[in-house]
Amino acid sequence: MTKLLTTLFALTVAFVTVSAQAQTAAPAAPAAPAATPAAKAATPKSLEAKAAMCIGCHAIKGYHATFPEVYRVPMIAGQNAKYIASALTAYKNGDRKHPTMRTIAASLSEQDITDLAAYYESEGKAEQKTLADKPNVEPNAQVSGLMQKAACVSCHGANFSKPIDPSYPKIAGQHPDYLFVALKAYKTEGNPQVGRANGVMGAIAKQFTNAELKELANYVGKLDGELVTKPQSRMR
Repeated sequence: MTKLLTTLFALTVAFVTVSAQAQTAAPAAPAAPAATPAAKAATPKSLEAKAAMCIGCHAIKGYHATFPEVYRVPMIAGQNAKYIASALTAYKNGDRKHPTMRTIAASLSEQDITDLAAYYESEGKAEQKTLADKPNVEPNAQVSGLMQKAACVSCHGANFSKPIDPSYPKIAGQHPDYLFVALKAYKTEGNPQVGRANGVMGAIAKQFTNAELKELANYVGKLDGELVTKPQSRMR
């Protein structure tokens, strides 16, 4: 009897010891990773705050910039959101070198850029009219030859308002003096204040004299387009 009790006691101790070791060795279940907070949708009030730096120039009809020369600032209401985002990102990372725009873009987060791009794309929709598939004005022989050499329609579309990809800008009806300044910027190299680093546009622009670029800009600028300057309530 004593032997039996001794055996049972030994088995009980062994069981408790093994159980305790198993509990000690078992790793704790890993904590679930914290959920990444979803980006908040922009509200009208937050968009107004984000656009505050934009409306001082882009919401005033006929407003002129003075650097690097005098020209009307571009119309951006109705522009493709993907292009606006691309342009702001290029200013932010230095691929576009304009002191004022670089300062503004540097202060924007990726979400700010996304929100502003979507906002300005939608801003022009109410004023947009249906455009023909072809330009409403035919180019003269000289401009036609320049257009063919530059292959403008291959990216910007046959009417220059329906680019093949939304990352390319609508340019029909854009201010010609702005277009001229922009085209020259693609030719500029080695200037810390002026220039646009874009391999495709740089190669195209460098084929032409400034006089030829002005002819191109003047033609595209007089076409019907979808871009507008839309004054904000406090700027009207």
